[in-house]
Amino acid sequence: MAGWDFSWLAGRATEERPSWGYQRLMGARLAGASAALDVQTGGGEVLAGVDRLPPLMAATEAWPPNVAAATRLLRPRGVVVVADADEPPLPFADGAFDLVTSRHPVTVWWQEIARVLEPGGTYLSQQVGPASVFELVEFFLGPQPEAVRRSRHPDDARRDAEAAGLDVVDLRLESLRTEFHDIGAVVYFLRKVVWMVPGFTVDGYRDRLRELHEKILAEGPFQARTTRFLIEARKPAG
Repeated sequence: MAGWDFSWLAGRATEERPSWGYQRLMGARLAGASAALDVQTGGGEVLAGVDRLPPLMAATEAWPPNVAAATRLLRPRGVVVVADADEPPLPFADGAFDLVTSRHPVTVWWQEIARVLEPGGTYLSQQVGPASVFELVEFFLGPQPEAVRRSRHPDDARRDAEAAGLDVVDLRLESLRTEFHDIGAVVYFLRKVVWMVPGFTVDGYRDRLRELHEKILAEGPFQARTTRFLIEARKPAG
């Protein structure tokens, strides 16, 4: 289950993509950067798909299988992949980068992002929004408290970014259609994105999986809504 390649789900699950095209935006920013950092790079798949990288490019990742996968993929492009525990401090000096990027970070350490950005530097990130795929989550776990449903809200990201001294220059939220066409796709997704249903195993949820399997056979693909938000924040130049 290493990396963030979901190609196994082709034809078995579909997910709408946000209108802003994160990889395209990321590539445009990287093409104009001199030193950049990709935080929580996963298996490096998104960064590897960018045409032009800056002269100095680093990436961090915490999960050992992903560190190995990202190194294999990114080292030929001249990217240094650093194994990092995903907790402060980031292993870089103050003001080391003029651009920091991150796609779907689990945690955002805003003070650290602000610290490693040089004055005038930019943070660009696409993140998972509130109550994402909660139709599936609540099928297995039952109704979730409002505080859980509201977590990862873009308004909170704005507040935390500004508290770290950054100016938010772009913030967009979209709700996107997601469909699971068979129960194998559901199992694969929940084993890949392990925080959706913590402790998920097939044996532990066999009855609910069988019920969902029958539901898909009778009614068609299981539908859910994925939420994503884009945030771009800049460190003041002065």
